[in-house]
Amino acid sequence: MVKKRCWGTKDDLMGKYHDNEWGIPLHDDNKLFELLILEGAQAGLSWSTILNKRENYRQAFDHFNYKKIAKYSQSKIEELLQNSGIIRNKLKVNAAVTNAKIFMKIQEEFGSFDKYIWSYVNGTPIQNNLKSFSEMPAKTELSEQISKDMKKKGFKFVGPTIIYSFMQAIGMVNDHLTYCYRHQELK
Repeated sequence: MVKKRCWGTKDDLMGKYHDNEWGIPLHDDNKLFELLILEGAQAGLSWSTILNKRENYRQAFDHFNYKKIAKYSQSKIEELLQNSGIIRNKLKVNAAVTNAKIFMKIQEEFGSFDKYIWSYVNGTPIQNNLKSFSEMPAKTELSEQISKDMKKKGFKFVGPTIIYSFMQAIGMVNDHLTYCYRHQELK
């Protein structure tokens, strides 16, 4: 029997992302940083565009090692801006460096980025019961609150829509549609 999904097919990258990552509670700081940067890179683009460039991003950005990224020199940034395998947007590339620095400050203050971000939901994912994508919000009051706090701390490319997408990706909110097999599994 074929399992119903929100989107994608078994054979494509989006289908694999849906089945194995999207909406699954994530608590690993390295992976949280990766998704934070990729969600910011997505601004104005489709997620499939970013997903198709993900391996290029991993290579270009030292596998999202935020300690290394925080120390990127201007020449490294210029090198990244010449890399056709990633989105060559100066603001987004510079934001990755800035965000790496702020990410480490959050770790110092809270013990981990995981503790910081998941504190907004008391460590428990929000369970939505959406029947269609038209019901799915682009942002919520909570994503606006998180965005405001992150901007205040110095993060870049963390608007409320990006943060809501990040919350979905890391499983802070279960937005798998009710007919999707993952919805019940993640409930």
